Amino acid sequence: MQQQFTERRLQELDFLKGVLIVLVISFHLVFIEQKYPYAKQVVYAFHMPAFLLVSGYLMNIGKPCKVFLRTMLWFTVPYIVMESGYVVMAAQLSIAEHIDVLTLFAFLEKLLLHPIGPYWYLQTLIICGLTYYAVFQWQRISLVTRMLFLALLFWFYASTVRIVSLPFALYFLGGILLRQSGLAFVSLFPTSWLTLPVMVLLVSYPQNFQAESVGSVFIVWLAVANILLFWRYSPSALCRIVCYLGRNTLPLFLFSPMFTLLCKQLVPFLQTEPTGLLFLAVALMVCTFGSLCVGKAMDALRLSSCFCGRKRIVMT
Repeated sequence: MQQQFTERRLQELDFLKGVLIVLVISFHLVFIEQKYPYAKQVVYAFHMPAFLLVSGYLMNIGKPCKVFLRTMLWFTVPYIVMESGYVVMAAQLSIAEHIDVLTLFAFLEKLLLHPIGPYWYLQTLIICGLTYYAVFQWQRISLVTRMLFLALLFWFYASTVRIVSLPFALYFLGGILLRQSGLAFVSLFPTSWLTLPVMVLLVSYPQNFQAESVGSVFIVWLAVANILLFWRYSPSALCRIVCYLGRNTLPLFLFSPMFTLLCKQLVPFLQTEPTGLLFLAVALMVCTFGSLCVGKAMDALRLSSCFCGRKRIVMT
């Protein structure tokens, strides 16, 4: 019974991550974000905060130091490769984050301090993860003191060094707090139909989209609760597909930006459908299938071990 309960909790988290990665890809499609700007604001208010909350909860600091550092290394390698490619691309293509003149200093500044594009998440994960591990090796002080010291370091990174966003670092900290409390992740989020109208009410006020506002915290909390509610009532076939995507957020996150750019070529053929949903459906299939195929090819060529430190980047 305990094993079944654990597997169920893992499925819920996989489903949550699967929905979040689909939303990430959907609103990185320029055609969709321009067609539904308000929906983009709503989604941006919770999708990456929720990802960092889950990341803080799932990060395992019980590993020996060498093993944990190896794990962080294999987040760093794909970050360097993909962020470097994105910076070079930003200097060549006419995109929102276009770089007019790419010098070595500008390249290193984007890579090490202020990443552009979606890969800032990996930088935040690496910095916060290493700090979390280091602070929690200090066993002689209480858990409360360690949490406060960790919060102080995150504040220092955000306000002085300016290498992370404080609100995002605090969501990671929230995941840590939930993990250290011993509570199940899903126990914090009520799965009730009442959460739907409350969230609709909150997102009706744009000031709640500000990351520093109390309203934004409630939006994140309610969004996660509603996704878990959706998991409870979704058909089993849909759950299996979304959970599969949730187990493969790494290849989807890493490789989907290439395909979101390619999907711009589909706009002239599909924009006649007025809602944009046909384009979204086709683009999502292209992005997810393409990203998984890239991952499968890396697995087949045995490149995954030198790219992300594991035999397979695509999980079954």
